[in-house]
Amino acid sequence: MTCDFTIDGKNFRLELECTEAGWHCVLDGQRLQLDAVLPRPDVLSLLIEGKSYEIKRERTRTETYLWVKGSRYKVELQDPRSFRRRKRGASGQDGRRELVATMPGKVVRVLVPEKGEIKAGQGVLVVEAMKMQNEVKSPKDGTVEKIVAGEGTNVNAGDVLAIVE
Repeated sequence: MTCDFTIDGKNFRLELECTEAGWHCVLDGQRLQLDAVLPRPDVLSLLIEGKSYEIKRERTRTETYLWVKGSRYKVELQDPRSFRRRKRGASGQDGRRELVATMPGKVVRVLVPEKGEIKAGQGVLVVEAMKMQNEVKSPKDGTVEKIVAGEGTNVNAGDVLAIVE
């Protein structure tokens, strides 16, 4: 998996590969030894080249920030799928919305049952990827029309997880 992101205006490219030996990480062409654990929501414990870091995520309505050693950094993830979706005009809140996996992982919890009512920003599923649990949230108020990937399902980036109507 490859992703591009910006931290405080500086662009980075991250390549991750999962092997039997663990995760292989290449950041801007430099291979790094990496291990990661998500001890609680929005907190990531990283071991990079033997150095330990605790990273806390802060999300506002429009921005995402990471806190590292008391310093705050603005982060933007450039997801090619989101650009394609925007070009097709699916950014509105009306109609059916598909919730998709942003990276390969495994569905570990379903938070809302099929036909359950949901509010914008409410969690629908939890996907574990890279030893981190990520909550997949509803983009709009509505009803969970279908849960496509149930608990224990392995998913790839771009796979549809649920549909919100």
